[in-house]
Amino acid sequence: MTDNALSGRRIGIAVCGGIAAYKIAGLVSTLAQEGAEVDVLFTRDAARFVSPLTFQALTHRPVHTDPWELGTSGSITHVALARTLEVLVVAPVTAHTLARLAHGFADDMVTLVALATAAPVILAPAMDAEMYQHPAVRHNVALLQERGCRVIGPATGRLASGLVGIGRLADIPEILAEIEHCLAATRDLAGVRITVTAGGTQEPIDPVRFIGNRSSGKMGYAIAEVAQRRGAEVTLISGPVALIPPAGVHLKRIRTALELRSALHAMLSKTDVVVQAAAVADYRMQTPEQQKIKRTGATLTLQLVENPDIIAEIGAMPEHPLLIGFAAETGQNLEVARSKLRRKGLDLIVFNDITREGSGFGTDTNEVTLLPAEGEPLALPLLSKHEVAEQLLAWVSQMLHTRRQSI
Repeated sequence: MTDNALSGRRIGIAVCGGIAAYKIAGLVSTLAQEGAEVDVLFTRDAARFVSPLTFQALTHRPVHTDPWELGTSGSITHVALARTLEVLVVAPVTAHTLARLAHGFADDMVTLVALATAAPVILAPAMDAEMYQHPAVRHNVALLQERGCRVIGPATGRLASGLVGIGRLADIPEILAEIEHCLAATRDLAGVRITVTAGGTQEPIDPVRFIGNRSSGKMGYAIAEVAQRRGAEVTLISGPVALIPPAGVHLKRIRTALELRSALHAMLSKTDVVVQAAAVADYRMQTPEQQKIKRTGATLTLQLVENPDIIAEIGAMPEHPLLIGFAAETGQNLEVARSKLRRKGLDLIVFNDITREGSGFGTDTNEVTLLPAEGEPLALPLLSKHEVAEQLLAWVSQMLHTRRQSI
């Protein structure tokens, strides 16, 4: 265990109704001895296997079981916990709780906090082998991983049924290591100011129509959310999207490329990193019509002019923040991305082929290659967009560390 890695950290342990629940007392004991502030939550059936008193004695804190619980100041307990926890561990997570988490149920303290928190969520399943291998359970696990949950185990060994197979709770040291990993990630960007752009722009043709693209904003929003979790001060400049902004970020809404340019330039003196994930329209109407264009039966010609290349303008400045762009292309042509990287003065470009299954606009996953200006490219497999964001921000963290060391 790293010295003081857990001291003073707010950790939630959600205990479910499985036979492996007794092992979680050891996990909680270790966390408490390392100086962590541990809040224990119970599902309704957890107390059938272990007593809340056990965990109260280990943590010197109440065990939270009632979804209607109010704090001493009248605050709603599950909301307060969700905002203050730095990591939430659900262990042992049962097939029933996996299903409730996957489908967004909010019927007990555990599911309420899991839905409301922006902290990393670690799931440690434990159940009989046949149950874990059931397609419904495997689907729920995959769905939760796509949403950014970390799944530890299960291990293979002797089960409570007497059979031998997959389904044992992961070893406590393995769960502890994952907690430390999440906590380290949440603070490696502390004090760093990051500006993220997301979504597509809309260039008006007339009061009704616009020129746009298929960007959903999911990649940029995932980057903003993960950066905030890792301790950064995040400003999210967002085009029109149907997404809820991540908690804790500063949101600036824009519609056109020129509005995006203005908002981004206003941030340059007070940001350390710019991640240009927005899909900016290359062209706009030279003069948008003031009235709706009527159908005439004739061919319609639109007079378009190029929008400014916002990221290239910033890259051409003598001094600029760490600069990251995206190259969404049709076809596996890394040379196009390399050319953009050099031409626009970027520190890193994220290349993806939007024609590949599971990648590109509107999906919850992405398959990308990180191409830095210096160093070797890193090709990532198909991952959730939150996992891509983790990889990207790990590179940002390392690059900022390297720059500080060279000063």
